[in-house]
This record gives sequence, structure tokens and C-alpha cells, in this order.
Amino acid sequence: MTDAGAYETIQLDETVLQTRVQGGPIVLTERISTVRSAAVGIWVRWGASHDSAEQMGSAHLLEHMVFKGTEGRTARQIALEIEGIGGALDAYTSREHTACYAKVLDEDLPIAVDVLADLVFRPLLREEDLEIERRVILDEIAGVEDTPEELVFDLHARSAWGTHPYGNPVLGTAETVGAITRDDLQRLWRTAYRPSACVVAAAGNLEHEALLELVTRHFPQAQGPAAVADVPEPPPSVPRERQIERDTVQAHICLGAPTFPRGDPRRYAAVLVSTALGGGMSSRLFQRVREELGLAYTVYTFQSFYARGGLAGVYVATRPDTAGRAVEEVRSELDLLSGSGLASEELQAVKNQTKGQVVLSLESSSARLQRLAGVALYDEPYQSLDEICARIDRVGEEEVAELCWKYYAPDQQTVIRLGP
Repeated sequence: MTDAGAYETIQLDETVLQTRVQGGPIVLTERISTVRSAAVGIWVRWGASHDSAEQMGSAHLLEHMVFKGTEGRTARQIALEIEGIGGALDAYTSREHTACYAKVLDEDLPIAVDVLADLVFRPLLREEDLEIERRVILDEIAGVEDTPEELVFDLHARSAWGTHPYGNPVLGTAETVGAITRDDLQRLWRTAYRPSACVVAAAGNLEHEALLELVTRHFPQAQGPAAVADVPEPPPSVPRERQIERDTVQAHICLGAPTFPRGDPRRYAAVLVSTALGGGMSSRLFQRVREELGLAYTVYTFQSFYARGGLAGVYVATRPDTAGRAVEEVRSELDLLSGSGLASEELQAVKNQTKGQVVLSLESSSARLQRLAGVALYDEPYQSLDEICARIDRVGEEEVAELCWKYYAPDQQTVIRLGP
């Protein structure tokens, strides 16, 4: 560990460095000397689960609004400055944070940091832009309503989490988005968009000290700690079943239950179980529901891990006349899994599959960027690729069996059916 003025830098891995800037962000870099690009992003520790019930969608609307113009750039200039050099600029709002990120040639990293800092710390947030962007997001909400394979996940999250903020739609509702004012957005921006609430991550052909210099140059001076609301621990879940009538060609069905937070060491076992159950063409559900019985074209497992809890389940889309049979077969597989877990041969096969997927996913600098940000956002220890694979290998049959029994029993699942 070295202390250089306002910086405290530690080496997390051979090519990974992390610096905590006094009064400012956490900065992480991973040097990849074999590429000619750099991916860089700024993460703000405010997401949809921090919005109040009356202000649902505020975090997402603010993310849109920063692109409408800054003190130094118009909306068109923001887009042209990155796209004009062949780069890509994007943003997203999740349940627990908001991110703006770019991928550019390595020599253009200074431009990317300048633009990103402008977006996050110097947006105009004008009234006339709000009315335009509000209509855009209302169309986005309407698009989800017209897309049953997306809508069913929002409906399932609300039913599984109850009134907890994790069940709130990231986009908000037409009513809440329609009521958000410019003052609301300015108040949120002043509260959350502070350097001390940010994580800066970059991966590619770059130098850590060079990024620190860019952050120092383009970020505002320390403004004190950001007042980010804490997300409460979710209450115990009560399984529910709902049929929501829609005039759709298919029936869209989600079965799932809350699990545990991202920091729980059982996360590795949960990933293996999810992969074995519905993580690909060789999975149990794909082979049984699609290949053997022909009940569905689409069937897979899903899972999310947050700071305070997690969610794991199954999605299946099928014809209305086969929906009942499809649910029966999914329940049957869940019953088998919860009763006996994974045998040693299947567990080893899914370990090999998962390790391969991890290695292949990290071939991308953008994926490495997201992983770096997660280390700081969730205060996780950095793990090398070898350490991740070794941790996967340590998952045992007893750990898997206990997890399956506790979270995958059919009677523990909240079931949402959307369709005729």
C-alpha cells in the first residue's frame, strides 16, 4: 500500500489497481496490454430501489436527463464527441446504482473521461428537456406493457418482493413519472451525484496514474459525503400465485423465490444450480420441457443478487393450451432438484460449464469493466480468474443439496402467469 498525497493506492492483482481519492471516488483499473481500446465508466450509488414510492422512476429519469445537455455540451455534441471517434457511449439504471460508460480507442481515453464527467457532474436539467424526456420514458413504459416477456418479470418482482423497494419497476409508472418535477431531479442530483458517491472503473490499454490525473482534472472538488438512502432488509417472502389476463398469443410464466444477498458465499452454489436447472441447451428444463415434450420454445432460469437480497427462478413461454402442463413439468423438476440436489457427475459437469462461461465472458474489456465496478460498489474482495475458478471447484454436494431444499421447493415459489 502506498500513500501519495490525497491518494491511497493498493494493488489488487498483477494488472489491477485501486485508489481511494480523499473526498472523491474509488478508482479501479485493469490494464490489458493486448488491446487497443479502453472501456471506462462512472457509477453513482443511487438506483431504482432508493427512489421513494411517490418518486418511482426518478433515478432512471435523471439518467436520461443528463444526456440532454451539460454546461459544456449540447445533446448532439455529447453523442458526436464519442461516436465521432468511433467510440460508443451508453448508460443504465439498475436497482442499486446508475452508470454512464464509454468504450473508445486507448488514445481517446481523455475525451471519454471528459464527456462522462460532464454528464454526471454538470448536467443542465432544463424544464423544456424534462417534458421531452418524460414523453420518451412514458413510451418506454408503454413498450414494456406491450412486451409480455418483459412485463411478466416486473409483475413477478412486485409479487415476490411485496412492498419492498426491490419490487419497484426501474422505469417507474406512468403516474409517478408524470408527477416528477425539475426540482425533484435537481434535488436528487445534488443529493446523489457527488464524487464521494462514485466509482470510476476502466479496463483496457491504459495506465492507472493517467486515469487518476484525468479524474482529478475533470471531477469537481470534494463536496462532502453523499446522502444515499439505505435499502432495508426484505421481509420474509410469502409465496403467491396470480393469473393476469392478457390477450396474448403465448402464456408467459415466472416461478421464483427470494434468496440471499450478493455477498453470501452460497452465491457460487446458486449459480451452479441455476445453470444445471435452466442455464443452456444441456440443462434439465431445456431437455425436458423443450426437447422431450415440445411444450415451449423458451425456457430458462434467472437470478439476481443485490446488497440486501436475491431472487432466483424460472421463465417459460408457451401456448395457452399447454401452459398448465408446462408449469407441472417445471414444478416436477423443481421437486426433484429440491429433494436430491445435484449428483457428483452432474455437479462436476456444470462446474466445468460455468468456469468456461466465466473465462469467455472476461475476454471482453467491457465485461471486465463491469466486474471491476462491482468490487467497489458491493465492497467485495477482488478475485483473480484463477481464484474464481477455484471457488467454484470448492462447492460441494451437501452445500448444493441444502440450497436446493431451501430455495427451490415448488411450494416456495411465487408464480405469475400472464396471458389468456
